[in-house]
Amino acid sequence: KVSPATISELNKKAYVHIEDWRNRPLQGGRYPYVYVDGIYLRRNWGGEYENVAVLVAIAVNEDGFREVLGAAEGMKEDKASWVSFFQWLRGRGLDGVKLIVGDKCMGMLEAVGEVFPDAKYQRCTVHFYRNVFSVVPKSKVKIVAKMLKAIHAQESKKASREKAKAVVAELRAMKLKEAAKKVEDGIEETLTYCDFPSEHWTRIRTNNVIERLNREIRRRTRVVGTFPDGNSALMLVCTRLRHVAVTQWGNKKYMNMKHLEAALDDASIAG
Repeated sequence: KVSPATISELNKKAYVHIEDWRNRPLQGGRYPYVYVDGIYLRRNWGGEYENVAVLVAIAVNEDGFREVLGAAEGMKEDKASWVSFFQWLRGRGLDGVKLIVGDKCMGMLEAVGEVFPDAKYQRCTVHFYRNVFSVVPKSKVKIVAKMLKAIHAQESKKASREKAKAVVAELRAMKLKEAAKKVEDGIEETLTYCDFPSEHWTRIRTNNVIERLNREIRRRTRVVGTFPDGNSALMLVCTRLRHVAVTQWGNKKYMNMKHLEAALDDASIAG
């Protein structure tokens, strides 16, 4: 049997390595596409249980490879947490950000504008659909899903906007007023991907790339249940992220970035 003191000592040594990795300088050059999300885990806080948010960011670098940028504890997904997270990433070398993909979170949106004013924001279409489904009767979710997917299957932003108008009208005719309002109010921020090369659209309109990592993290953290503190939760998350980063996930090309280079060149010539 191993004593708790020995385990604690081994953990401390492991934490040093993870902290070094977590705070390493980012050396992938520029990172045009950044995906962000918050994962909620349970922690023990002075004898009471509460949720803690671990903020995670991954990116596609200028060579087209995925890279885990980092994870940090954010007490909750508010503006202050996101600002400090983005500033920490920028301080470690996050540069050249053109698009940030994430779920709708007001604190995060404001933080993007403050720390990366030149970056655009893409609301994850999958999260957007879920938000609309929350006000749709179960019997009609399938048909509404088809309608929403049709918006994002169009060949241009103009066509998607036209389709969205038709969908809003159809939802109203189906007596789904709340769903119609959610589509009308939120559709524009789900169409930002149209401003980028069409070859990248399916990769940049959702947060799926980070959701898969989250599933892997939750599979591991579920075994633990409740963490004794925020740091141990963060360390386990980082251990999994570091492990995934060195597997085929991080060594396989994810996008051909020549398409983006060409689009940016065209834009600068037009400008």
